[in-house]
Amino acid sequence: MTEKIRIAILGYGNLGRGVELAVRQNPDMTLVGVFTRRDPKNIACTAQAYSTDALLEKKDDIDVLILCGGSATDLPEQSPLYAKHFHIVDSFDNHSQIPKHFAACDESAKQSQHVALISTGWDPGMFSLQRLLAGCILPQGQSYTFWGKGVSQGHSDAIRRVAGVRDARQYTVPVEAALQRVRTGENPDLTAREKHIRDCFVVAEDGADTARIADEIKNMPGYFADYDTFVHFISQEEMDRDHSRLPHGGFVIHTATTGQANRQRIEYSLQLDSNPEFTASVLVACARAAHRLAKEGQYGAKTVLDIPPAYLSAKSAEELRKTLL
Repeated sequence: MTEKIRIAILGYGNLGRGVELAVRQNPDMTLVGVFTRRDPKNIACTAQAYSTDALLEKKDDIDVLILCGGSATDLPEQSPLYAKHFHIVDSFDNHSQIPKHFAACDESAKQSQHVALISTGWDPGMFSLQRLLAGCILPQGQSYTFWGKGVSQGHSDAIRRVAGVRDARQYTVPVEAALQRVRTGENPDLTAREKHIRDCFVVAEDGADTARIADEIKNMPGYFADYDTFVHFISQEEMDRDHSRLPHGGFVIHTATTGQANRQRIEYSLQLDSNPEFTASVLVACARAAHRLAKEGQYGAKTVLDIPPAYLSAKSAEELRKTLL
């Protein structure tokens, strides 16, 4: 029997716990450790928990290290650092900064001859593939991406940093009228405000000025100022009861014409009960691909756009041809 791919997790938040669950569903993999900045004694997981400081000591026991930190401050530092020592997979999702992140990881991974598979997940990741495929097949067209309805963890965190806010969830919601204009082949030029609304549920601290909080949220640059934003103040009990899950999803729609003005449309959609668990599942499949690339002697930074689709699957090429073609 082929030896199992030995996976390690760095960071044990929502995404790290999702990776742990996903590894269990892939029989060609085994979880050899969870590495955390918290006290390992307080981590309840199915594998051995270690301090992050012990990671390099376990280097020879790990085939692929999956980085489960945040894109704001963790991954820009961790991914290039650990690509010097491991084959890595991360979910860096700051779209505008991906070229910079790729370059940093590529330099590090090439020097140490490791594979650094970055920016995996569903967007960037699965949605990126759909945009690529649709544009290749129908070059005389336009792609549109809509996110939601779902919880944006980054936007929720931004609200929680506003003075007087105890807890918050922000839902990104596609504008139905914009969706319909795209689906009918109108090919509209849409602003951010025309494509999505921001629906915010906020628990305020006792005595906090809710009018000020709402105004600060609605005018926050880079997050809410360019959108129609709605702020709802609720109790902590309502938050815990109605907004404890992390659903998400969205659509990639590509419309085009071929021949004598024949309309064509490609649409790919996701509806997710758990954003972190789905993202983790993509990371785990990409860990398999990173392992295969490394076995071939490849190294440097990669994205999902560089991976042969068959490398994501545990099935053999012969089996894939037999069952999927």
